[in-house]
Amino acid sequence: MKVAVLGAGAIGSYVGASLCPAGAEVHLIARGPHLEAVRRAGVRVHSPRGDFTARPNATDDPREIGPVDHVFLGLKANQYASAGPLVRPLLHERTSIIAAQNGIPWWYFHKLPGPYEDRRVEAVDPGGAVSAALPVDRAIGCVVYAATEICAPGEIRHLEGTRLSIGEPDGSISARCTEFSEAMIAGGLKCPVEPELRQDIWTKLMGNIAFNPISALTRATMLGICRHPGTRGLVMQMMRETLDVAERLGVRPAVSIERRLAGAERTGEHKTSMLQDLEKGKQLELDAILTAVVELADLTGAEVPTLRVVNALAGLLNDQLKGTA
Repeated sequence: MKVAVLGAGAIGSYVGASLCPAGAEVHLIARGPHLEAVRRAGVRVHSPRGDFTARPNATDDPREIGPVDHVFLGLKANQYASAGPLVRPLLHERTSIIAAQNGIPWWYFHKLPGPYEDRRVEAVDPGGAVSAALPVDRAIGCVVYAATEICAPGEIRHLEGTRLSIGEPDGSISARCTEFSEAMIAGGLKCPVEPELRQDIWTKLMGNIAFNPISALTRATMLGICRHPGTRGLVMQMMRETLDVAERLGVRPAVSIERRLAGAERTGEHKTSMLQDLEKGKQLELDAILTAVVELADLTGAEVPTLRVVNALAGLLNDQLKGTA
């Protein structure tokens, strides 16, 4: 099995390194000091499960790799529309694109029976730009429950979790999903093929939709947000509104708001990915995590006043980062 990891940051490098001992032919597409470090000494993983080093091929040019069986996307969702030139050299007629992203994916309504089947979500696929770069028939969804970070070029710290759930948009247990899942499991990761992956998407989104923008607006950690009465109440209201949208689309996450809050509190003084991006001056991954849900609320008739307010505030912050406000 030949795999290319496009966006070989923390999670991409961790997945790529884990696949190497499973016998997969792994190619990391990276750049800068991280690329040079991987070329020189491989990917060094520090983990509570045991440290290890893997030596995948590493390049900044996908044309050196050629067609692969699976492209694992470790990019932020707001980078997808511009990824076409990097992805195209990696494709043959059966190549899958496994998108490890937070929030609502561009393929969300693809092959979903019901009144919205194949509808485009404008917030995450503006004008069809993402579908043009990443064809929906190649898409395999992926929800990441592992926490990793780059602690130095070429070095990945695995903090917790080994589960990356994957699934087809139509809910089938396909051969391509099974192949990738088996390789991930052989590499020591959990990778269930979920026929109801949209439930996983909304379960994780319950936390991301609240904690990510609030942390960016306040610069608070997960624990700080949970322990402040005002922001704790705000999180709960945002979660309630999110669950209403999910239920109108036929999804009922099994995790309660109280349990989701307790899990967030246990993470301690952890900075969300959106806060980390803010501190680095990067654009916020707002469209997939929050703006898309407001769009889906408009589509389904859900009342989401709190989501709208937070989306407006975080949107202005994002525009300031882009230099457009």
